[in-house]
Amino acid sequence: MTSAPNPLPETAAGWRPAARALWRALIGRFLGLAAGLHLTWRRSLQVRVVTITLVASSLLVGGFAYLIADKITSILLENVETDVETRLDSGAAYAAKQFGLYNLPQEAQLQDTIDGTVNYLAGGDPQQATGVVVALTADRYPGVIKPQTSPAVPIQPLISRELRDAVATGKKASQIRTGTVDGTRTKYLVYGSPVPTRFGQVELYYLVPLTRQDEAAATARATVVATGVALVLLLGLLAALVTRLVVTPVRVAARTAQRLSAGLLDQRMVVNGEDDLALLAASFNQMATNLQRQILRLEEMSRLQRRFTSDVSHELRTPLTTVRMAADLIFAERDEFDPAVARSAELLQAELDRFEELLTDLLEISRFDAGFAMLDAEPTDLVPVVNRVVDRLAGLAERVGVAIELDVPSAPVIAEVDPRRVERVLRNLVGNAVEHGEAKPVLITLGLDDTAVAITVRDHGVGLKPGEEKLVFNRFWRADPSRARQTGGTGLGLSISLEDARLHGGWLEAWGAPGQGAQFRLTLPARAGDRLTTSPLRLVPADAALPFGGPRSGGPLAIGPGAGGALAIGPAPAPQGDRAQVTS
Repeated sequence: MTSAPNPLPETAAGWRPAARALWRALIGRFLGLAAGLHLTWRRSLQVRVVTITLVASSLLVGGFAYLIADKITSILLENVETDVETRLDSGAAYAAKQFGLYNLPQEAQLQDTIDGTVNYLAGGDPQQATGVVVALTADRYPGVIKPQTSPAVPIQPLISRELRDAVATGKKASQIRTGTVDGTRTKYLVYGSPVPTRFGQVELYYLVPLTRQDEAAATARATVVATGVALVLLLGLLAALVTRLVVTPVRVAARTAQRLSAGLLDQRMVVNGEDDLALLAASFNQMATNLQRQILRLEEMSRLQRRFTSDVSHELRTPLTTVRMAADLIFAERDEFDPAVARSAELLQAELDRFEELLTDLLEISRFDAGFAMLDAEPTDLVPVVNRVVDRLAGLAERVGVAIELDVPSAPVIAEVDPRRVERVLRNLVGNAVEHGEAKPVLITLGLDDTAVAITVRDHGVGLKPGEEKLVFNRFWRADPSRARQTGGTGLGLSISLEDARLHGGWLEAWGAPGQGAQFRLTLPARAGDRLTTSPLRLVPADAALPFGGPRSGGPLAIGPGAGGALAIGPAPAPQGDRAQVTS
């Protein structure tokens, strides 16, 4: 006969995954709740104030409640002890007087006298409505004097050996004992006193139940606790109301400030009353009015300045054209002049070239400032663009002794860009690298992935000091004003390059360190209109030294379009990999 298989292991094995899933769900729910509470705690001033008020008031009220309840219990116990001690002294004196007639414990009438004395001291009522138990014992005369108790209850659990020994030595002693009497567990206050007689000493005990005192103390504690809870809740409600009166204007001010920062300069707070909050609202409104007036004035000044720059640049075109024609004629005939006049003609031609370039840059900057710059994007192979820039600057590089190295893919690198603007950016970056290269090689690297393209220009010259990477894109800024320019630049090249990169929705970033050179990285989305997140190439070169094991000096600076198209300047993302992700 075969027994059926036990299904318990399979059942248990089936319950384990469900139990684990339930446990994970509970843990996730708890973590979500904790995260929500933490977020509420961080964001809500009212929640923090109310919580702190509740905790502080709970501790304070709880301490006072404990002290009050303990004091009430002590007073009740002291009253009972005083009463029992008085009755014990009177009873001991009465018993000593009754037993003073007997010389020996064996006398026939002694036991009757003991019984009568105990009943008298107990009040003469065997039922003892008050619950007080009177007992008289003589442990030194076992079998001769029988212990007597009124009412007749077992007192052995209530009178401890320590109390008996203390009374036996002639001392008055007391204890609080808990015992079961008539099936009810009751706490008693037990007082014992010796009663001297001619034949020796007997012990008189008063046992007073503390039931009513415990009930009174419990009622007092419950009352104190209920009062404390009500007080704490009232304090919490009061703190919530007071905090709301203060927080609400602050929240209104925060919302108004957000609207002001969004460009709604006509937003104001409502002023109610004449208190401090009303003063805050009035001061905030006055500040907003002054800011609006100042912003409007600055906008008007900026508009006039842009218009002035644009007008001056356009107006200079006509005289510059005339001067250019005359200068070209003089420059073409310079071989027939004296050497000094010929040199003057060459200088005039060079400065006119620089002036024309400056005028062109000013016109370009004015178009960027006015918001009129347009992107003419088209699919473009960037490899010929890079080669074209290198060819144009080869003469300058040869003159200053700088070798230009290329690291570009052999396959075409296609991206939707404006080739004229990209070539201008690269021309500015490579020209600066050649000028500051200190006769050391300049490396141009072209990288790509599925969503972005990047070009880095690395030189090994003097580099940038800490903080200068934040200034390198400013207009007319120079790292060392005492250095003589090799290219005769206008000081606007990097500023225009930054605007060109921003117009593409790309980044133009700088890194540099003293003695290690500098590297600029241009990152553009492969498809026009996409948004960049990372770059295919590293901003910090792999050969950059780490001083003292810390971060590279002259940390990278990310410069590109921020929220709403605004210019964002800040630390670049850590060079963590060479991939870029672009979202449309």
